[in-house]
Amino acid sequence: MLLLLLAGCLPLPRPTLTADLPSATWLPTGTSVPLPSATPSRTPAPTQTGTPTVTATWAVLRGEVLQRANCRYGAGAVYLYKYGLVPGSNLEIIGRNDAGTWLEVRAIGGNNPCWVKADLMAPNGEIMSVAPVDPDDFNLPRSPYYAPPAVLSTVREGDAVTVTFTGIVLRPGDDSLQTPYVVEAWVCRDGQILFEALGSDMNAITFIDEPGCAEPSHARLTAAEKHGYTAFVPIPLP
Repeated sequence: MLLLLLAGCLPLPRPTLTADLPSATWLPTGTSVPLPSATPSRTPAPTQTGTPTVTATWAVLRGEVLQRANCRYGAGAVYLYKYGLVPGSNLEIIGRNDAGTWLEVRAIGGNNPCWVKADLMAPNGEIMSVAPVDPDDFNLPRSPYYAPPAVLSTVREGDAVTVTFTGIVLRPGDDSLQTPYVVEAWVCRDGQILFEALGSDMNAITFIDEPGCAEPSHARLTAAEKHGYTAFVPIPLP
């Protein structure tokens, strides 16, 4: 009886608590565990970048008229008179021919430009910094009254090319009293194509066109009356 009572006084064994952990797995000695291989990252291909477009920045200069001057519709003395320039006037210089010998000018802030010889102006900067103007952009006034002359022949003797053409018969009062026939020619000189504006009072004109240029030479003909110019006709060069 005493033993039973003593047994009743002894503490009861506590249950063993087990954490919710995965059981460890033992590997034999010398066995290596392979690590997951790293996936190589791809190097992005370089992006192709186009060559940036360089836009030329041209100057607009100011210039003073040195003496009384004729200002014309195109870059040359053969073009029709547009208006006169007074000495001491200050103008904007907005264009030039390729050689810089003729300048496109206008009143400051104006919109009615014309062409004057460069040596009749005193610019406030470098002439060649002004934008060159293509002859197609001379904005010659067009005559609505007359058909253009017709080219009759082109003859080459060495570097000299002679062009003959028909004339136009003007009505009384339509004569401009200026150069009646104008040839615009892109000719070869010293291996380069140069533009020339040539005038004639007769139905023929001669100009020099040398060999040796990569581009072909070409020319065109027009006639003037007081209202403007006829349409251009091409001149086939031999």
